[in-house]
Amino acid sequence: MKIKNLSFSSRTIADDPYKWAYELENIGYSGWEIVQDGPHSLNNKNLKILEEICDTTNLELTIHLPFSDMNLACLNDGIHREIIRQLIQDLEIASEYIEMAVIHPGHYSPYGAQVPSVAWKRNIESLQIISDAGEEMGIRIAVENMPDVMQIMGRSPREMIEILDSVNRDNIYMTFDVGHANTNGNIDEFISMCFKRIKHVHIHDNMGKWDEHLPIGKGNIDWKNIIKKLPDNCMLVTEMGDLEDGIESVSYLKDL
Repeated sequence: MKIKNLSFSSRTIADDPYKWAYELENIGYSGWEIVQDGPHSLNNKNLKILEEICDTTNLELTIHLPFSDMNLACLNDGIHREIIRQLIQDLEIASEYIEMAVIHPGHYSPYGAQVPSVAWKRNIESLQIISDAGEEMGIRIAVENMPDVMQIMGRSPREMIEILDSVNRDNIYMTFDVGHANTNGNIDEFISMCFKRIKHVHIHDNMGKWDEHLPIGKGNIDWKNIIKKLPDNCMLVTEMGDLEDGIESVSYLKDL
């Protein structure tokens, strides 16, 4: 099967994330999703390296906004203000290089679980603020569906639709994470109900019990069937543990 618009995510690579970026096109990737978490995050000091990559490759860049220690439904006002500040700062840093940013929805903290409607409202308000900031920079915001983890928002297609409708911004879309949906047993339901909302796709495998991020073909997802059902022209982003898993996934996809 010929796979186009294939991107590699740097989600778990902890060493220098930029040396191997030059290898991506030779492997079969046409994009790179830069994850703003950990030592490989973009900052004002390493932007020069990113500029060099952009000048010497044809990679299409997207950014995954940070998710560690970030909760859009945070009800501590001071911490929430800092979360929003950092997320907008990350958009600003990458704004010259990207047109889309992926973001996780919020989750219910111990306090938030006691007042779920308040936490839900804070999640929506946070996404509205981020979307408005993105709009000013020409960036689309794509909210990602989540795995089967208690207290986290966005695990079902109905809840994702409610989030997007409640945010109600022209630049708000959905990142469909196939592996996450598999842990909830609702891949087909997501595709049928959210098809028009999906602008970005994360692909990785698992056995349906937890979010393992295995190479494509190492779990129980029917990729040949799923790939055909996904919207055309979406960037497919492999979220692997390392570049070797990414190479293995490209090989598997080509053989479908």
